[in-house]
Amino acid sequence: MTGAMAVPKRSALYRRRLLVNRFNLVMSFLAMAFGMTFLLWILAVLAIEGFSALGPTLFTQTTPPPGSSGGLANAIAGSVAIVLVATVIATPIGILAGIYLAEYGRNFWLAQLTRFINDILLSAPSIVIGLFVYTVYVMQVGHFSGWAGSVALGLIAVPVVVRTTENMLHLVPSSLREAAVALGAPMWKVILKVTLRAVRGGVITGVLLAVARISGETAPLLFTALNNQFWSANMNQPMANLPVVIFQFAMSPFEDWKSLAWAGALLITLTVLVINIAARTLFRQSATH
Repeated sequence: MTGAMAVPKRSALYRRRLLVNRFNLVMSFLAMAFGMTFLLWILAVLAIEGFSALGPTLFTQTTPPPGSSGGLANAIAGSVAIVLVATVIATPIGILAGIYLAEYGRNFWLAQLTRFINDILLSAPSIVIGLFVYTVYVMQVGHFSGWAGSVALGLIAVPVVVRTTENMLHLVPSSLREAAVALGAPMWKVILKVTLRAVRGGVITGVLLAVARISGETAPLLFTALNNQFWSANMNQPMANLPVVIFQFAMSPFEDWKSLAWAGALLITLTVLVINIAARTLFRQSATH
């Protein structure tokens, strides 16, 4: 009798759990569809407006005055130079800091403080970084420059590289370190030849994600590199860059400038997309080996 009464109770509980499960699945699907709808909408508008402005002159001519034909050659070159220097600044600092946190610091108070500061920098608004570099660098030298823009973007990229490097090194089994130490290898050689080599794909992925993170930043460059309508390879002077050019051209009343802004936005989007695909592919290949 007791067993017969338990069956309906169990059946009711199962139906209630099934109902809750289906409700959660439907709500999750609706939330995903809601987000994907707007994402695809943005990408579609960007593709329609951006591809119509693409052409050879976009890569061969500099930013034009209103009413004239031109391109984004100086802005593209400036962005590449600023991001490249920022990557050179951020990569060694981020990797070395990540190595210290994962291999040496561990639970030491300095490592905990470093992680806390790194978490703050990860979530800090980019405009705050730009104002900081403007105060400590631009105001001291008295002019905007590409170097200042690279420093600002480098400060944004460092926390990403630090976090990724530390997390990747934590995935290395302790047995690999112990085996290398047992063979008489010093700690620096263990890190260089064993642990870093084991996760080099993940570390490179972190660097690529940092590059994707800083490629479209506008606010820091408004306070540091500013802009330059002409071609300039001098990093010690104001330098053209795609994010600021897009911002200025998109806010203008001139249709030819708005068309170039759409093309620049499409270039940045495609660049970030390619970098993310490369990073994921590299990380997946490193995980399988």
